[in-house]
Amino acid sequence: MKPSKDPIDRTGLAPRFWETKGLRQMTVAEWEALCDGCGKCCLNKLEDEDTGHVELTRVACRLFDDATCRCAKYEIRHQFVPECIVLKPENIDSHAYWMPRTCAYRLLWEGKPLYDWHPLISGDPDTVHAAGVSMQHRTVPEFEIDEDDWEDHIIEEPI
Repeated sequence: MKPSKDPIDRTGLAPRFWETKGLRQMTVAEWEALCDGCGKCCLNKLEDEDTGHVELTRVACRLFDDATCRCAKYEIRHQFVPECIVLKPENIDSHAYWMPRTCAYRLLWEGKPLYDWHPLISGDPDTVHAAGVSMQHRTVPEFEIDEDDWEDHIIEEPI
């Protein structure tokens, strides 16, 4: 089966660059290529104010495309969702705690290896879906669920 077209341009990158470069040494293209396309960062989260523990819900951002696991308006998302975080090497220290446990950014920040299903290793952007790790066809849009009911949609991590 031929891999589908990768929505992230991963061409021209050094092989296994993430094993030889720290997050802060990566180029913009390398940083963007770390995204595995699971869609979990686009899920609404619940954080316990006392403990800081974060739970993922299957309640997705209003711009999340459940079929592609991508933001439908990525380049202009802040016009619609001003609070959307732009994860960068400079701010990962303050955001890694709420990132999904399978996320490449979090894994590398924690000094862990990428999973075999990651597109940088498999060469196929669909392996994240085939491995059952993505949120493809598993979410509900935030405009359909009252915020008081989000806890009814908590998911176990990792998926």
